[in-house]
Amino acid sequence: VIALIDDPVTADLTRGNIQEVASRGANVITIVGKQFAKEGDNIVLPEIDYYLSALLSVVPTQLLAYFASKNKGLDVDKPRNLAKSVTVE
Repeated sequence: VIALIDDPVTADLTRGNIQEVASRGANVITIVGKQFAKEGDNIVLPEIDYYLSALLSVVPTQLLAYFASKNKGLDVDKPRNLAKSVTVE
Protein backbone atom coordinates (compact mmCIF):
# COMPACT_ATOMS: atom_id res chain seq x y z
CA VAL A 1 0.00 0.00 0.00
CA ILE A 2 1.32 3.44 -0.89
CA ALA A 3 -0.16 6.27 1.17
CA LEU A 4 0.22 9.94 0.29
CA ILE A 5 -0.23 12.51 3.03
CA ASP A 6 -0.12 16.04 1.66
CA ASP A 7 -3.48 17.53 2.61
CA PRO A 8 -4.07 19.05 6.07
CA VAL A 9 -7.80 18.27 5.86
CA THR A 10 -7.35 14.53 5.32
CA ALA A 11 -3.98 13.92 7.03
CA ASP A 12 -5.44 12.49 10.26
CA LEU A 13 -7.94 10.31 8.40
CA THR A 14 -5.19 8.97 6.17
CA ARG A 15 -3.06 8.16 9.22
CA GLY A 16 -6.01 6.21 10.62
CA ASN A 17 -6.37 4.29 7.37
CA ILE A 18 -2.65 3.51 7.38
CA GLN A 19 -2.89 2.10 10.90
CA GLU A 20 -5.91 0.02 9.91
CA VAL A 21 -4.30 -1.65 6.90
CA ALA A 22 -0.98 -2.10 8.73
CA SER A 23 -2.78 -3.85 11.59
CA ARG A 24 -4.14 -6.32 9.02
CA GLY A 25 -0.63 -7.14 7.83
CA ALA A 26 -0.21 -4.82 4.85
CA ASN A 27 3.16 -3.33 4.02
CA VAL A 28 2.68 0.44 3.86
CA ILE A 29 4.95 2.97 2.20
CA THR A 30 4.18 6.50 3.36
CA ILE A 31 5.01 9.55 1.29
CA VAL A 32 4.42 12.67 3.38
CA GLY A 33 5.05 16.37 3.27
CA LYS A 34 7.55 17.59 5.85
CA GLN A 35 4.82 19.38 7.81
CA PHE A 36 3.00 16.04 8.30
CA ALA A 37 6.05 13.84 8.95
CA LYS A 38 6.12 11.42 11.86
CA GLU A 39 8.61 8.82 12.96
CA GLY A 40 8.50 5.79 10.70
CA ASP A 41 7.44 7.60 7.52
CA ASN A 42 9.31 6.25 4.51
CA ILE A 43 9.62 9.26 2.20
CA VAL A 44 9.47 12.82 3.52
CA LEU A 45 9.06 15.52 0.90
CA PRO A 46 10.19 19.11 1.46
CA GLU A 47 7.59 21.59 2.63
CA ILE A 48 5.98 23.14 -0.41
CA ASP A 49 2.87 25.10 -1.33
CA TYR A 50 -0.27 22.98 -0.98
CA TYR A 51 -1.21 23.39 -4.64
CA LEU A 52 2.18 22.10 -5.81
CA SER A 53 2.40 19.17 -3.40
CA ALA A 54 0.60 16.77 -5.75
CA LEU A 55 3.20 17.43 -8.44
CA LEU A 56 6.02 16.69 -6.01
CA SER A 57 4.33 13.48 -4.82
CA VAL A 58 4.19 12.10 -8.35
CA VAL A 59 7.96 11.69 -8.65
CA PRO A 60 8.51 9.14 -5.84
CA THR A 61 5.39 7.17 -6.81
CA GLN A 62 6.56 6.92 -10.42
CA LEU A 63 10.02 5.83 -9.28
CA LEU A 64 8.50 3.19 -6.99
CA ALA A 65 6.43 1.83 -9.87
CA TYR A 66 9.41 1.87 -12.23
CA PHE A 67 11.80 0.06 -9.90
CA ALA A 68 9.14 -2.41 -8.72
CA SER A 69 8.46 -3.44 -12.31
CA LYS A 70 12.18 -3.63 -13.12
CA ASN A 71 12.71 -5.77 -10.01
CA LYS A 72 9.96 -8.15 -11.21
CA GLY A 73 11.65 -8.40 -14.61
CA LEU A 74 8.86 -6.63 -16.47
CA ASP A 75 9.50 -4.51 -19.55
CA VAL A 76 8.67 -0.99 -18.40
CA ASP A 77 8.61 0.28 -21.98
CA LYS A 78 6.10 -2.31 -23.20
CA PRO A 79 3.52 -3.00 -20.49
CA ARG A 80 1.20 -5.96 -21.03
CA ASN A 81 -2.53 -5.49 -21.55
CA LEU A 82 -2.23 -1.79 -22.28
CA ALA A 83 -4.87 -0.85 -24.82
CA LYS A 84 -4.36 2.16 -27.02
CA SER A 85 -7.39 3.87 -28.40
CA VAL A 86 -8.00 7.07 -30.28
CA THR A 87 -11.40 8.63 -30.69
CA VAL A 88 -11.86 10.91 -33.67
CA GLU A 89 -14.93 13.08 -33.80
